[in-house]
Amino acid sequence: MNLLITGGAGFIGSHLIRHIIDRPEVQKLVNLDALTYAGNLDHLVGIHGQHLKYTFEQVDLRERAAVHQCVRQHQITHVIHLAAESHVDRSIQNATPFMETNVLGTHHLLDACRAAWGNENSGHRFIHVSTDEVYGSLGPSDPPFTEESPLLPNSPYSASKAAADCVVRSYHSTYGFPAIITRSCNNYGPHQHPEKLIPTVLACLRDRRPIPVYGDGRQIREWLHVSDHAEALWQVLLKGRAGEVYNIGSGQEWQNVELVEQLCDLWDEEHPAGTASRVLIDFVIDRPGHDWRYALNVSKITESIGWRPEIGCVKNAWLAGKGKFG
Repeated sequence: MNLLITGGAGFIGSHLIRHIIDRPEVQKLVNLDALTYAGNLDHLVGIHGQHLKYTFEQVDLRERAAVHQCVRQHQITHVIHLAAESHVDRSIQNATPFMETNVLGTHHLLDACRAAWGNENSGHRFIHVSTDEVYGSLGPSDPPFTEESPLLPNSPYSASKAAADCVVRSYHSTYGFPAIITRSCNNYGPHQHPEKLIPTVLACLRDRRPIPVYGDGRQIREWLHVSDHAEALWQVLLKGRAGEVYNIGSGQEWQNVELVEQLCDLWDEEHPAGTASRVLIDFVIDRPGHDWRYALNVSKITESIGWRPEIGCVKNAWLAGKGKFG
């Protein structure tokens, strides 16, 4: 396959590239990334500019002609589409880049692949990587979201991802386009951008400054190590059925404050001097439209594809040396 990974200089994308570039199925791997604030080619040291299978294209998905040119030039046969504006707080401040990149950019990529592939779709795959946030919010006792749960996004970010999901679905329904949608829970791991929760907590612990926690901190999130997500995406690319949606999760649910407290305690075990780090927790004004709980039912991907997460909880990852998250 000639595989295009969008957003390959980002957190999940760079892990995915490292995870699969040496697989024998991959003949060429093209990393398309606009290199916005969240992209960093340093995450690909040893691959970028060095690996024989690897090519980099600095392309903004909003630029239709450049996207079409990239797909044609590299004779792309498979796509894992990760590139997106993804920070909820930024979407609340200014939703426009989220609508432009996440919706219009996805539309450009779909059209480029459809133009290049025509109706010969049996040997192609387009994996659109989405988020559990498109489902909206669960109550404390609600069962986890399934792939059939309605899309009820509550932030401009999740609305933009839900809109992109609908565009992808429409291409499969209307044109028979070989698209698959995945929806993942929160990811964590090395090289995550500092604006995300776990890197923010660790930076505050390192600098001994207040750790901001929204509201009362009792919002619940499910956490998945980025390497588990990378393997799930690879398995979906190989074994997933066109037109399907697959949830990707761990079953590891944590209240935000519980996760922060655990990180404080793990930090103190490695840095035993001084005051206990939990005193740094600082409850701040909650953000607008803050979803209460996300959780995913992953029986579909485990039963039909055979994927299961291997790393487990954040504490296990930390103790195994896979969780320094910075």
